Amino acid sequence: MQREKTLVELADGAGGRAMAQFLADVIFPHFKLNRFQDGIGLAEADDGATIPFGDKAIVVSTDSHTVSPLFFPGGDIGSLAAAGTINDVAMMGARPLVMTSASVIEEGFPVKKLHMILESMAATAAEEQVAIIAGDTKVMPKGGIDQIIICTTGFGLIEKGPVITDSGVKAGDKLIMTGSIGDHGIALLASREGLSFETDLRSDIAPLWSLVREALKVGGIHAMKDPTRGGLSAALNEFAKKSGVGLIVEEEKLPFHREVLAASQMLGLDPLQVTCEGKALIAVEAEKADKVLQVIRQNKYGKLAQIIGEVNADHPGRVMMKTEVGGSRIIQHPWAEAIPRVC
Repeated sequence: MQREKTLVELADGAGGRAMAQFLADVIFPHFKLNRFQDGIGLAEADDGATIPFGDKAIVVSTDSHTVSPLFFPGGDIGSLAAAGTINDVAMMGARPLVMTSASVIEEGFPVKKLHMILESMAATAAEEQVAIIAGDTKVMPKGGIDQIIICTTGFGLIEKGPVITDSGVKAGDKLIMTGSIGDHGIALLASREGLSFETDLRSDIAPLWSLVREALKVGGIHAMKDPTRGGLSAALNEFAKKSGVGLIVEEEKLPFHREVLAASQMLGLDPLQVTCEGKALIAVEAEKADKVLQVIRQNKYGKLAQIIGEVNADHPGRVMMKTEVGGSRIIQHPWAEAIPRVC
């Protein structure tokens, strides 16, 4: 018999199996009305929800950002908040249109830093022509929170074509990773802990709609996911479990920067579980995979894209890796994120 949960733990918000269990056991049961009409709602636990609107669909996605430190190589909490929400909307095949932003700020927070964060958020949203149209600001007494928390909600529109969900992966699909893995988590950890590398590593924070838009024009895309909390391991396992298929990943095809591999080895981390903030995992029908890959590589955020594996029906719900030495191993769904407070 499962023991009734009495206290919330860090792992319960960390994007892995612990969080999925927490949502299913504690959060979701309270909301029996959890979708609009026949749209996608809470139960699917996808990147967002949908509101059917005639022959179109509105996609809504919301997120809270608690990253520490607030500023790190390649970005800050402002760019992270904007890109993260834009990408969640884009992963469902929707054109991001507008965002709202709510901030909870600790008393005594430097206004100069707040200006920097807001400018960064505005610039990232403007890159995809996403307007920030509403929001809220609250101030907590000193010590009430850790500096600042930003909550964003994005709205996008699907004008034609189906909504893209985690459960859409099909046997025979190819798997595309749009760039290097784990850059954000390792860059942030290095900044937080004062680690240094021979080459500076920067976060990969980026809004991906322009990349996704061109890939969608090729067609054949069945599922997309940005591998944030829980990294590529979590994204792969969610595809496998929700779609009822098996995934096979080739280790030699995985794109890593050497600093990520070196830091992961030094710190005992699995680099496949380290957060990305400007990459997408895409399942696309085999006949169109090469063309989709070509289009992605033409985008400034997709130059290192690779086909990393394929989908079959042989081991539903399981992700296997073909290792460089000719063996195989299971890629486990992480219990929680490897590095806390990275998004």
